Amino acid sequence: MSALWSPPYTSPNDCLMALQNQGFAVLDAAGVRAWLGVPAEALQALEPAWDDLPPDEYLKDGGRYRRRRHGCYRIDGEAVQPVPHRAHYQPVEYNALHGGMRRWFAPLTPALTAQPAWPRLLLGVARLASALRGPQPWFVEAHSFRIDTTGGIGRPTPEGAHRDGVDVVAVFLLRRHAIKGGESRVFEADGPRGQRFTLTEPWSALLLDDARMIHETTPIQPLREGELGWRDTLVLTVRGGGFLGDDEGV
Repeated sequence: MSALWSPPYTSPNDCLMALQNQGFAVLDAAGVRAWLGVPAEALQALEPAWDDLPPDEYLKDGGRYRRRRHGCYRIDGEAVQPVPHRAHYQPVEYNALHGGMRRWFAPLTPALTAQPAWPRLLLGVARLASALRGPQPWFVEAHSFRIDTTGGIGRPTPEGAHRDGVDVVAVFLLRRHAIKGGESRVFEADGPRGQRFTLTEPWSALLLDDARMIHETTPIQPLREGELGWRDTLVLTVRGGGFLGDDEGV
């Protein structure tokens, strides 16, 4: 569980081609900065918000290892519009463990969303979705996660390998602290190919064409006995046509 598989990094100039050809792309931190046009210090200014995440009260496995916040946006062209706080919803076909219910997570804080880099992140994934699917209004959900080793193990994806039911998924790694595990795995939804690798560099990212790829992250464990470890990520999902659940009245 301690092995670290090197990510298959892509140049930011080849990011769209990688999504089109293989369904995913991985950017190192320099690639993320170049893609977004954001300096390192602006991204680092977002990080203190991860020390202010309340527990996820919806974990069906009874775990206390996940802390998170959630926010939603509508992006049309270059206009980023926050929408009123709403529940996160996934059908059971996309999340067999937690699907089918409205989950009301704590909202994102102004300490995060007022940072200059924040709208640049949202616009970056929306522009990528437009390049992949064609320009249109996009409905973006933002999830700030901390998975820790409370109880000895933390599960970044307790639902297992899954799709999110959106167009594009972006997973940004902010920090790994005193952990082993946390390997990213991506698989073709309709084919035999897959890859495994471990994101370790702060502000590296995995980008996915969610219609084509299934993904998961393996559990984490403490690197040293008696020391709490954690893994911080930002997950942005981009969907055309509305938020998941809108057409079901949720």
